[in-house]
Amino acid sequence: MDETLDQVKFRKEHLDELRKKKINPYPYKFERTHTSEQLKSNFDELENKEVSAAGRVMRVRSHGKSTFLDIQDVSGSVQLYLSKDSLSDDYSTVGLLDIGDFIGIKGKLMKTRTGEVTILVEELTVLAKALHPLPEKWHGLSDREDRYRKRYLDLIANQESTQVFRTRTLIIQEVRNFLNERDFVEVETPILQPQYGGGFAKPFKTYQESLKKDLFLRIAYELYLKRLIIGGMERVYEIGKDFRNEGVDRSHNPEFTMMELYQAYADYYDMMEIVESLFERLLERFVGSKELEYQGEKVSFEGGWQRLSYYGVLEEKTGINFKGLSFEDIKKKAQESDIKVEGLFTSGKILDAIFSEVVEPTIDKPTFIMDYPKDISPLAKDKRDEEGVVERFEPFLFGMEIGNAYSELNDPIEQRKRFEGQSELREKGDLETESLDEDFLSAMSYGMPPTGGLGLGIDRIIMILLNQPSIRDVILFPQLKSK
Repeated sequence: MDETLDQVKFRKEHLDELRKKKINPYPYKFERTHTSEQLKSNFDELENKEVSAAGRVMRVRSHGKSTFLDIQDVSGSVQLYLSKDSLSDDYSTVGLLDIGDFIGIKGKLMKTRTGEVTILVEELTVLAKALHPLPEKWHGLSDREDRYRKRYLDLIANQESTQVFRTRTLIIQEVRNFLNERDFVEVETPILQPQYGGGFAKPFKTYQESLKKDLFLRIAYELYLKRLIIGGMERVYEIGKDFRNEGVDRSHNPEFTMMELYQAYADYYDMMEIVESLFERLLERFVGSKELEYQGEKVSFEGGWQRLSYYGVLEEKTGINFKGLSFEDIKKKAQESDIKVEGLFTSGKILDAIFSEVVEPTIDKPTFIMDYPKDISPLAKDKRDEEGVVERFEPFLFGMEIGNAYSELNDPIEQRKRFEGQSELREKGDLETESLDEDFLSAMSYGMPPTGGLGLGIDRIIMILLNQPSIRDVILFPQLKSK
């Protein structure tokens, strides 16, 4: 700590010296002609021509009357050669530079005797004086949690992190391109909602002063996007933030990015086709293969996604046919396996706890788990020719659920019954239920066409595509416990 304070004091002395020399260490602007990558890739046409570059000083090697610096910008780094001959009186400014400072330079592009692309600096401008040194540990791999807390230092020191977030943007852009090409319209729905819905989750609550009412941060876009389907917008989607007041772990963050789409005159089979086609496109663009490796495991997308029954895979993994069992019997089976059932008031919720514990970690291959219990799917249509289940699937990869899809319930009378059933569960103490939304039911009463709906967790997809171990590695500023 004392060493850091000494360095801060030393840097402030350099700052004072710059000001004594009438140099503004924090100017407004600098005209840059090329990035470091452009200088290197276009060297043949730029050799011996005047160029200007800017970036952060990352390395300094002094040799008496000359100095080599490396500066880093968004595209990489480039070497600078500064000498008393080329800078004259301005060369004294070089001695006031520290690692971490931003500088701008003008000069001629050349190569050293070792063949390294270098700028012979003829003009030097200090752009921002760094008063705090970069921690030494940031020059290599470091504690991941510190990297999450100080993402700016992570980006300075780890080019891999910078590339992850640049690629994240490209992946989201490609999802948009894919949907736009299929005539989906991107829309925006409220983040602050008078009534939350579209998922089983505890919301964040706030208060709006001028309206004098409670509002909730949305947990999903579903009920608003369905209103647009009712209004005649036949294909809509939204990519944005959802907020769920739940735990934090390697695949959960309270604030996360979702994509939801709704397509009129479609069902959950159409949604499966969308998932398969979207992944085919993302793999081609960002992986270059139909085989994907994640954290040491490889899977192949050749031949598409396997389709497994929810009850069937449960029976396969547990040896129990749960479909004909009563609530008490299912609860007993769960307790025998040390699965927590407190606060779970329906067979479906207990089955889902068993499924999460026993089945999910085993699903490595690209898989659609199909036909979920009705009581945990209040917004989905009954499965054709099968009682007690609905037309719902969840896509899984590497033991992780990455989305949810339905043949959407469009019968307003049945939807009201489902909502009322959820209200009864809430009265028993289940806080993760769908609330009865009268405005949505009113909208449905004007007629909603058959509709397929799909939600995908963008952060989890990016985790997998970029082989990152935690959701926090693909969110620039994840939520963390206070130190």
